[in-house]
Amino acid sequence: MALIGSVLGVAAVSLVLGAVTSWAQGLLPDAWHPLANSPSGWAALTALAVMAQRPSLRRGALLGTVSFVCLVLGYTFASELRGLAYDPTLWGAIGLVSGPFVGVAAAGAASTRTMPVALGSGVLAGVLVADGIYGLTVVADSTSPVYWTTVLVLGLLLVLATPLVRLRRVAPTAVMVVTFLAATAALSGGYAWLNAAPPV
Repeated sequence: MALIGSVLGVAAVSLVLGAVTSWAQGLLPDAWHPLANSPSGWAALTALAVMAQRPSLRRGALLGTVSFVCLVLGYTFASELRGLAYDPTLWGAIGLVSGPFVGVAAAGAASTRTMPVALGSGVLAGVLVADGIYGLTVVADSTSPVYWTTVLVLGLLLVLATPLVRLRRVAPTAVMVVTFLAATAALSGGYAWLNAAPPV
């Protein structure tokens, strides 16, 4: 019953947040426009929804998937209400693939155990930094640098603060840094692959 309640709670919150991101696109200033429609923005919302439940890693994977997919569905529903056509297929598929990883990372970051904190924080920091790098390079000509710079700095601050506040030992700190670098490299490579892929 507790699992069902967590799933329903995360689904409801994510549907609302997904709808809000659609409406926010028309309200946010240009400098913050990417917040409503960027991988880091949606990953952050998914992570926060999962962390609020403080789940186990296994439940985190499930809740991460539910949250990301429901964000997409909420965004789609709100867009349709606004008279905007939106096909959720691509981002729904991305949510099914990336949702479990974001969910596990969020559950790890919210854990009281050192190693899950190191791994989860490293992944989440990598998501922020990789998206910041992407924004400041690939789409720099068409978007403001304010949002991308902010998420990049937040990711780096997470890398710097987590060892001081939560890890406080060399071994888990090293694990976090390696995880952060690996996540950043993998996501940056994923962005490059998506940009190079021919349109469907």
